[in-house]
Amino acid sequence: MYGVVPEVKILRMLRNLLKNLRTPGPAGAPAANEQPQGGDQRKRLYDSALADAQMGRIAEAIAGCKAILDADPNYPPAHFLLAAIDLPGEDYFRVLARIHAQLRPRTYVEIGVDKGDSIRFVNSETRALGVDPEPKIGFELPPNVKIFAQPSDDFFAQNDVRAELGGLPVDLVFIDGMHRFEFALRDFMNVEPLCAPESTILIHDVYPLDESTAARDRKTIFWSGDIWRLILLLRKHRPDLEVHTIGAQPTGLAMVRNLDPQSRYIRDHLDDLIEEYLAVDYAVLDGCKAERLALFPNDWARISALLEKPGAAAPR
Repeated sequence: MYGVVPEVKILRMLRNLLKNLRTPGPAGAPAANEQPQGGDQRKRLYDSALADAQMGRIAEAIAGCKAILDADPNYPPAHFLLAAIDLPGEDYFRVLARIHAQLRPRTYVEIGVDKGDSIRFVNSETRALGVDPEPKIGFELPPNVKIFAQPSDDFFAQNDVRAELGGLPVDLVFIDGMHRFEFALRDFMNVEPLCAPESTILIHDVYPLDESTAARDRKTIFWSGDIWRLILLLRKHRPDLEVHTIGAQPTGLAMVRNLDPQSRYIRDHLDDLIEEYLAVDYAVLDGCKAERLALFPNDWARISALLEKPGAAAPR
């Protein structure tokens, strides 16, 4: 099942993801540049686990990472190595860039812009809107990209998104905002009516590494939150949708197609749905995470084929 894990892949992922994680999390969350206690010992153990992964000794590498995290639950390299083992293939940045290149969408909405690392992939002919309450973009944006410095709920409530996009529907969406389920749910609810049936909605952080990094309250630098609940909800309550979770490092990238802009199901049942899925325990994924979260191989030829075909509901 597992193969050799190239060091260059892990180093690239660490560089990209640690850069994005330098923004402080909720109160009490550790900063990404904090040095864990016993750092030298952790580094030696990690180097050994990395060597095991490079040599294809995957069980030993996993055991080594888990031993590190048992002693220090906030050691990011161990989390990232486990993610590289769990989800082999390209990271979500590269998959997102490929999707932009293939679809060449007329319009694009990105929720959770942060430093602009993913909105860079927008093509010059794409009208793009980025949403973030505190964007930290340190480079000049092209004229076809407009940033709204506000929470996504306010963005949808206060702006005529279709008018901003020249009257066109949203062809491609990337939801990567708050790492809490109900925020992502509302983002999906608000953006689907602005799409066309053949549009594509991408959702980041839907395939958690483990229970501790999938908690609602952030306690570790490596943190995906409880967005995984959204995939369970969509697959149960919106079986008309085509939902696949691409196994892109570090925490998955969901692709939702066959949209129904006329659907009011989520809006009409929003409070009940939030209550239902906040009550779901992480244990529901034990032993069946890939199946429950509709894991799809991170193989570009297969992903590309999905993007080419008309939307159809995924097998139940």
